Amino acid sequence: MPLFLQEGIASVNPIRDAIIQASYLAASVMFVLGLKSLTRPDSARRGMQQAALGMLLAVIGTLLNQNILTYQWIIGGLVIGALAGYPMAMKVPMTSMPQFIAFSHAFGAIAATLVGVVEYRELTREGLLTNGLAGALGFEVLFGALTVTGSFMAFGKLQELITGRPITFKGQNAVNIMLMAVAFGCFGYLVYNPMAAWAFYSVVGLALFLGISMVLPIGGGDMPVVISLLNSYAGLAAAATGFAIGNNVLIIAGALEGAGGFILSVMMSKAMNRSFANVIFGAFGAAPSSGAKAAGEVKEPKTISSEDAATQLAYAGSVVIIPGYGMAVAQAQHVCRELHELIEGQGGAVKYAIHPVAGRMPGHLNVIMAEAGIDYGALLTDVDDANRVLGSADIAIVIGGNDIVNPDAEGDTSSPLYGMPIFRPWTAKVTYVIKRGKGTGFSGVENPLFALDTTRMIYGDAKGVLGNLVKEVKALNEGH
Repeated sequence: MPLFLQEGIASVNPIRDAIIQASYLAASVMFVLGLKSLTRPDSARRGMQQAALGMLLAVIGTLLNQNILTYQWIIGGLVIGALAGYPMAMKVPMTSMPQFIAFSHAFGAIAATLVGVVEYRELTREGLLTNGLAGALGFEVLFGALTVTGSFMAFGKLQELITGRPITFKGQNAVNIMLMAVAFGCFGYLVYNPMAAWAFYSVVGLALFLGISMVLPIGGGDMPVVISLLNSYAGLAAAATGFAIGNNVLIIAGALEGAGGFILSVMMSKAMNRSFANVIFGAFGAAPSSGAKAAGEVKEPKTISSEDAATQLAYAGSVVIIPGYGMAVAQAQHVCRELHELIEGQGGAVKYAIHPVAGRMPGHLNVIMAEAGIDYGALLTDVDDANRVLGSADIAIVIGGNDIVNPDAEGDTSSPLYGMPIFRPWTAKVTYVIKRGKGTGFSGVENPLFALDTTRMIYGDAKGVLGNLVKEVKALNEGH
């Protein structure tokens, strides 16, 4: 018997049913409170704990519902999941968290899609499929299957298993729109005729292909928007699963995730000056071929030694540090904090300019900074506020950032980055840029900042360079 009908059976144990529904209600409340707490840095940790407690209550409530479970499969799944999940969660570094989240999205979406397929098969076999249930199941597999392949593509780009550059072909958007129209056409026919199995499985197949074709044309530098959008899709699939099997907590949790992911996608698109239509239809953020040159004459960047840079840092009154993904990769946040403390010990003020799309997912750099114990009050997360502070700073230090400090975003209409709000480190008296080499950023676009007269490059691994700066500043302090 289908799951949604089993849950509707009159229970011989009303006390147990009351406990189940109470646990679902408490779980839903915890999810809402968790999201509310996550809106403030000082309560974010509590928010995660509240959400985790909510999930525990939801799982307990489901395990108590003996009408819908065979425990040998549940225990087997728990064992396999724990054996696979715990080592992954413990060993994955913060720098790889974006691709880990994309990977997790894929498996959550696989679960939702499989539930939809099984439910459709069982309801069809028993002749219990209604138009409403067909709609819920079609919606579930449409967004579930799209999230499966889309998340795997995002994971591949972030992990650099496939190129992070946009992969496009002529008429890409037209093909995607046509496939989407066909998928929704099949979905509409499925609602009209629930027994049309060909329409149901066509929705699954088209959604799997759409996940690939919609993510491949998106450049790696725009992955923060993709991650949040896929999160929204996964939530919508989960909510549809809740409708299909009659599970209230799934409906609530899925709706929260879907709405939260959608809102975050819009906010991230705005932060990158992308229209949301670009996100929906893909092929946005396309950069020119590798090594595309900025407009105008390209000068050779000037370099500075760690010793000379440290001398200026030791006597700086105001320093703004702009971290990018390169700092996260080098795991240099702890050394950065040490340098921060040395500068403040000499009477200097240190702030961090955190761009909304820095890193590989929303809030990635905020988490990296918090992991190093850097006070949230030192973070400038508003681009305009950060630029005002940069304008009066003695030194700006760019650590592994490229696209978020590219002047072409403001001055070159032909640049793929044009229109994106950026930081202006060149307005400080001097800019230090710490990079591993002379290559371009994740978008593949050259950055004229590196060749400006007030910019000095310090090449090398961010952790090593910052370590040298710390050593030199300490030596200067001890010498006085």
